[in-house]
Amino acid sequence: MRAEVITIGDELLIGQVVDTNSAWIAERLNEQGIELYQVTSVHDEREHIIAALNEAFGRADIVLTTGGLGPTKDDITKHVLCEYFDTHLIEDARVREHIMQLYSARPDVLNRLTATQWLVPECAEILENRVGSAPLMIFHKGAKILASMPGVPYEMKIAMEEQILPYIGRQRTQIIHKTLQVTGIPESALAIILEDFETSLPSSVHLAYLPKDGIIRLRLSAYGGQTDKEMDALFAELKSLVADYCIAETDDPIEVLVGNKLKELGKTIATAESCTGGKLAALLNKHAGSSAFYYGSIISYDNSVKEHLLDVPAETIKARGVVSEEVVIQMANAVRRQIGTDYSIATSGIAGPTGGTKEKPVGTVWIAWSTPEGTTAECFQLGKLREQITDRACTKALIGMLERIRGLED
Repeated sequence: MRAEVITIGDELLIGQVVDTNSAWIAERLNEQGIELYQVTSVHDEREHIIAALNEAFGRADIVLTTGGLGPTKDDITKHVLCEYFDTHLIEDARVREHIMQLYSARPDVLNRLTATQWLVPECAEILENRVGSAPLMIFHKGAKILASMPGVPYEMKIAMEEQILPYIGRQRTQIIHKTLQVTGIPESALAIILEDFETSLPSSVHLAYLPKDGIIRLRLSAYGGQTDKEMDALFAELKSLVADYCIAETDDPIEVLVGNKLKELGKTIATAESCTGGKLAALLNKHAGSSAFYYGSIISYDNSVKEHLLDVPAETIKARGVVSEEVVIQMANAVRRQIGTDYSIATSGIAGPTGGTKEKPVGTVWIAWSTPEGTTAECFQLGKLREQITDRACTKALIGMLERIRGLED
């Protein structure tokens, strides 16, 4: 097993701070029989960090980073790791409680910058930093892992000895992950359905619930002791319990599932967006090979664009409102016809923070799907926060499209 260390911080490269961490880490890894192949120091700079990560993952099984986890503006490691692993920050209640206890005798330390420390990447496994406020983060890239630690030497050493090295030791046993995705059911209701299944799992097998924007990923993990055949049997039981809600038996993002199905069928899609402002288009062309199925979009944020480019009558907008079934269906039909695709999706909603009414509060979103069998629309209430609303709208739109494509195929 091979490891690399990336130390992050301008202070290391101008000689202001001497890097003692790498030598100490090398000694500890050597004791575990792990080869340290290379040490790289980089600036607090996005491009430099990403380049170093790409190179390290090309050579090593384990990547260890130190530094850049503080609450100040120049500490960008956590944000770059979010970008690198295609995730976003969420609040972690356990980290928040730890920080509140850590600084209970120093309330002056608890401020808006300290509060950023309990925001963690959603996809990361979070390990306790007993002596500091920056959480220890574990990321998976296939069979490889990255562990992100503070740069302060005493914090890093305790983190390595108490958390990271034991974690690496556990990873050296066989780990099997199997994931399926469900939608259309609250997490709490799903947990009730799976309660007996979870209780019956062997102690070395764990079921994780990973919800995001209306999709819940169920990840079944075996940490040694289970054969592939045994895990297949457990996974089959899990699938049978959630069959009515399952949309995928892989961990692929919803836009990949839609794209793969369109490519498989040789079909194409276009989008007409209002409230999502191009987010849906960005998702559909995010991954390589999207040109095979995604043709384009009309982003009709202003009503004049809906009228002139998507043929929505001004009278319809005046009578029914721009956030309505009639308008969104017209948008979907027009973009499909004008761009010349097999399918289309249209969105129109109130993303806020203003613009809501009693009848149509902030978070109201109409989505329409146009297919060779006709056009249908549905109204959703998607929350109160602008980014949350638009992200959820995109997910709902893609889930609906996948269901309709599969329905036509059946």
